[in-house]
Amino acid sequence: MTPPDPGSTGAPDTRGTPTTPSAPGVTDDTGSTPTPDTPGTVRVLLCDDHAVVRAGLLALLGSEPGVEVVGEAGSGEEAVAAAAKLRPDVVLMDLQLGPGMDGVEATRRIAAPDVRVLVLTTYDTDADVTRAVDAGATGYLLKAERPEELFAAIRAAAEGRTALSAPVAGRVLDRARGAAAPALTARERDILGQLAHGLGNRDIARALFISEATVKTHLGRIYAKLGVDTRAGAVAVAKERRLVP
Repeated sequence: MTPPDPGSTGAPDTRGTPTTPSAPGVTDDTGSTPTPDTPGTVRVLLCDDHAVVRAGLLALLGSEPGVEVVGEAGSGEEAVAAAAKLRPDVVLMDLQLGPGMDGVEATRRIAAPDVRVLVLTTYDTDADVTRAVDAGATGYLLKAERPEELFAAIRAAAEGRTALSAPVAGRVLDRARGAAAPALTARERDILGQLAHGLGNRDIARALFISEATVKTHLGRIYAKLGVDTRAGAVAVAKERRLVP
């Protein structure tokens, strides 16, 4: 019989045998450290008063890699409480939430540097957009958008970037341009209104009981304020900015 090796302890030789991790936090066989959340995952809280809408969004977002729905809320009050507890990256917020706190007020209470609010609604009036943005919403999306645009908007909001549906973006730009332009006087608006009805200088003068020279002077000022140089251009911009019916 071969004598035992003097340096042996009698234990089996495990040299070259791979070891199995026995505690959390150790690296796996890929060399990475397992973590409970995948890095880069956007955590989303849904807020809509219609359960069927939440179910649809849950299924849709569940199919998108890198997006995780961490909670749901059916009212503004529930959304505020859930956001405080879960601290999601993005809250998808409807505006009309039935009785109680609406989406605008919920947005005002939730919005923070680490919790972005992305409005997702069917309403796109100027008043709705203005109230939501003033309340702190990072983005404003319409429910008619394609899924790909919703996914992109969620990621943009999580990064603090503004995300707007095309129609909403157009209105915001129009408002910005209108705010930057000098305001028209009451007389200039009167003349612009007559211009929109197709009247010439002589007919405008008669309608407003002023001289043609005065009409021409006002038209020059209107063109300058609207950034145009033709009658047709003035009417087009006026209608775009809703300065005339």
